[in-house]
Amino acid sequence: MNNRIKNPAVWMPLAIAVALVGGMWLGKVFFSTSHRWDANAKLDTIMKMIEAGYVDDVDTDSLFDTAIPDLLSHLDPHSTYIPAKDLQAVNDELGGSFSGIGISFTIMNDTINVLEVIAGGPSEKVGLLPGDRIVTIDDSVATSRGWSNEKVMHTLRGDKGTVVKLGIKRNTSPKILTYEITRGDIPVNSVDAAYLIDDETGYMKINKFGATTYAEFLTHMLEMRTDGAKRFIIDLRGNGGGFMEPAVLMAQEFLPEGAPIVSMKGKVKSNNTMLASDGSGTFKDDEVVVLLDEYSASASEIFAGAIQDNDRGLVIGRRSFGKGLVQHQTELPDSSAIRLTVARYYTPSGRCIQKTYAPGTNYNNDIIDRYNHGEFYSADSIKQNTSLAFTTMHGRTVYGGGGIMPDIFVPNDTTGYTSYYLNVANAGLLQKFAFDYNDNNRELFAPAKTAAELLPLLPSDDRLLQDFVAYAQKAGIVPRWFYINESRDLLVNTLRALIARNAIGLQGYYEVDNLTDPTVGQALKSLGDGEAAFPVTTGL
Repeated sequence: MNNRIKNPAVWMPLAIAVALVGGMWLGKVFFSTSHRWDANAKLDTIMKMIEAGYVDDVDTDSLFDTAIPDLLSHLDPHSTYIPAKDLQAVNDELGGSFSGIGISFTIMNDTINVLEVIAGGPSEKVGLLPGDRIVTIDDSVATSRGWSNEKVMHTLRGDKGTVVKLGIKRNTSPKILTYEITRGDIPVNSVDAAYLIDDETGYMKINKFGATTYAEFLTHMLEMRTDGAKRFIIDLRGNGGGFMEPAVLMAQEFLPEGAPIVSMKGKVKSNNTMLASDGSGTFKDDEVVVLLDEYSASASEIFAGAIQDNDRGLVIGRRSFGKGLVQHQTELPDSSAIRLTVARYYTPSGRCIQKTYAPGTNYNNDIIDRYNHGEFYSADSIKQNTSLAFTTMHGRTVYGGGGIMPDIFVPNDTTGYTSYYLNVANAGLLQKFAFDYNDNNRELFAPAKTAAELLPLLPSDDRLLQDFVAYAQKAGIVPRWFYINESRDLLVNTLRALIARNAIGLQGYYEVDNLTDPTVGQALKSLGDGEAAFPVTTGL
């Protein structure tokens, strides 16, 4: 080889020249005058450059799935991208039904345990029972740590009419039982509980605002009215929202004709609207209380804001989440979807309760910040934005920004949260004990249909506590009786509620838990005192 070619002083300028020529050629290809240099052209150009010249092969679809959420995150916290693989599950959550086998389950000790068999569903039709343990799914072992909640749901759900084979371990059988279950439509219920909490008070727990929420709400409300309810508690604690329409329809049931419910304002005129009651509501003359906490958001806040701003009833609990933005979902050609914020909504007094998401604020940790500031335990720790003061229909002052403040504040109840309680709770031992307890007493509990029928079948509080402490000790939690006694009421009440949940369904849990729930207790007191009919003071 020519020694002059080996000399960097000779070949380096040549290499640079070639690189420059190549770069100029690429520039001519990608930055031709046929491309208008705007944001769309820039993105298109970058993707073509990556496809044509990047050193490794790139899955551009995957690249987009990674980049788009970051792009949307710079708009607001609630504009989101939903990949195609997740869209069906996301839609099922708020839809009226999905296709599956019709059970609820929990994973304990690396085993899938059936908690509830949905009445009329595919699993009930073939004979699955609460307490069954799923040990195989389609002949694959399902008792290892590799089975997460998400994997179980993905495996058991499927197209209507398809078949899944389960291997079941049941206490009453020495052999593994095999069931072939044909998947079918499973309703997605929004109402966890609806019952008379006393002779004249109906209680309803709503977990989301989905496609069937209003129909469920109205059905249960009419049933409770038939049973004697004259006043109502609507529990929206932990309800993160969903569709706006059912919240509006629910509010209309309580409001007189012409009462404003919610308004929306966005860039596109079609998104600007004001909704008011048409006066057709069935419960316009009944007292109502709405329960909120820091996880109540979106549609929950629309309903609560309509009740509060019209001075129609009391809001009790803790400051809500603070989501005042409206999203519209658009499905893309590849079956992914964009949920884009298209408007802000305003309560009847004119307030937008959206909390700040300005640069420099930690939106995702807002709840933690509230906790650290002591807001969950003292109303005095809550700082209202006095520059965003509004007036309800009867002249009370309410504030925008940062959620809906309750009329009556109820602190988070941490009575009994000793180190012993936290240890057994964090280890999941309360749920495990309750599940095993139900498993061993299913024949005894079978006749019970309500908590009132179940509770007399349970042992004394002392016996139940001693049995649990012995159970926890076998699991490695050393008894510390000073702390156990400090947590006694909390431990016993939680165990009774969990046993009721396993024996008679989710409503059973609330029927027992509400007996000692301080927020529910305050709601009953306010209704009994007549405060909810004419709220005139704020709890702050």
